Amino acid sequence: KTRTLQGLAEQLSAAGVAVFLADGKGDVSEIADPGDPASPAGKRATDLGIPFTPTAFPAEYLSLRGIGSGIPVRTTVSDFGPQLLGKVLESNETQEQSLGLVFRYADQKGLPLLDLSDLRAVLTFLTSDEGKADADRDRRPSFDGATKAFIESITQTVRLIRSKGVGVFFITQVPKDIHDDVLGQLGNRVQHALRAFTPDDAAALHAAVKTYPKSEFYDLEQLLTQLGTGEAAVTILSDSGVPTPVVHTRLRPPFSRMGATDDVDKSAKASPLFSKYGTRVDNQSAREMLAARMEQSAAPAAAPPSPAPQPQAHHKEAAGAIAGGAAVLSTMLNSSAGRQVEREVIRGVFGILKKSFR
Repeated sequence: KTRTLQGLAEQLSAAGVAVFLADGKGDVSEIADPGDPASPAGKRATDLGIPFTPTAFPAEYLSLRGIGSGIPVRTTVSDFGPQLLGKVLESNETQEQSLGLVFRYADQKGLPLLDLSDLRAVLTFLTSDEGKADADRDRRPSFDGATKAFIESITQTVRLIRSKGVGVFFITQVPKDIHDDVLGQLGNRVQHALRAFTPDDAAALHAAVKTYPKSEFYDLEQLLTQLGTGEAAVTILSDSGVPTPVVHTRLRPPFSRMGATDDVDKSAKASPLFSKYGTRVDNQSAREMLAARMEQSAAPAAAPPSPAPQPQAHHKEAAGAIAGGAAVLSTMLNSSAGRQVEREVIRGVFGILKKSFR
C-alpha cells in the first residue's frame, strides 16, 4: 500500500497536481530523492518491461503544530472545529454537542479560538455568572442546533471537494474500515491482498467482494486472497462515470527512493516556507479579550471624565476608534449588529479545506 501511494503521488506530481500526503511514519519521505536502478524497484521495472527512470519529486516536509521535524503547520482551534476536536478527544454525542455550542458562541461573539488556551478561557467564562447571563441573553433557536454526525461530515466533505476538482484517497487495511456512506462516494479503488485466516476475516472478505463490480473474468473472492506483492485488483470510474470491470494488475514501481529520508529537519529548514512559518505568532484571541472584559467588569465605576474638546469633523472617525479601548470592543460585541455577524464556518475533518472553498 505504501509503494502504491508513493506511485500515485509521483504520477500526480508529474502531471502538475499538488499532493498533500499524510505520512505519519515517514515511509514516503524519500520521494524527494531519485530511485536506484539496482534496487527492488529497478528490478520490478525490468520484470514489467518498462524503463526505470530515477526521478526526484519536489517535496515540502510539514509537521503538525511543530511536533517533530518539519515545517510547523498550525491551525486554529476554530478551524479544527467541534466535530474533529470531539473525535480526537473521544467525546460522546452530548459532549460533542456541547462543544458545538461553545464554538457557536465564540463565533457569534467574535472571539477567535486560536489555541486550546482560548477554548479553556471561553469555557471558564461561560461557567461564570457573567458568562451564564450572557449566554442566556443571546440564546435563540439557531444557537440550540446540534452538531452533525462525524460520518456525515466526512461524506459531505468528499462530495464537496470532489465538485471542486480535488481528490481524496483513503488508505486502510481493509475496506470495512471505511464507513459505507463514505465508501459509496469513492470512484477509484486499488485493493491489495486480503487474507482470510479467521471467520471474521472471511466475513470481511465476502463483504468486500460485494462492493466491487461483477467480473466475468475473475472469482474475486479467490483473486483477493491470492494477490502477491506489488499486485492489486483495480477498478476506476470510466469517462461516463461507470465503474470499470476489475482488473488484476501488477503495479509499476516508484521512480523515487523507497524509504525514510535521512534528514527531514535539514530539508525543512532549507525550505523558504520555514522562514515564514517557522516562528510562532501569538495574535490577540479569545483569552486576552475575555480577560480584558472580566477586568473591566471587576473595576470600580470611575467618575465621568470632563468633556473633551470636540474634534474636527475629519478627525471624528479616528478619534472614535481609539477613545473607547476595551469599552468600545465590549459595546460592539454586545450590540445587535455584533450579534448578527455570525461566522457559519463549515467544520469537519477537512475544515480548513472546506473554508477555502466557501
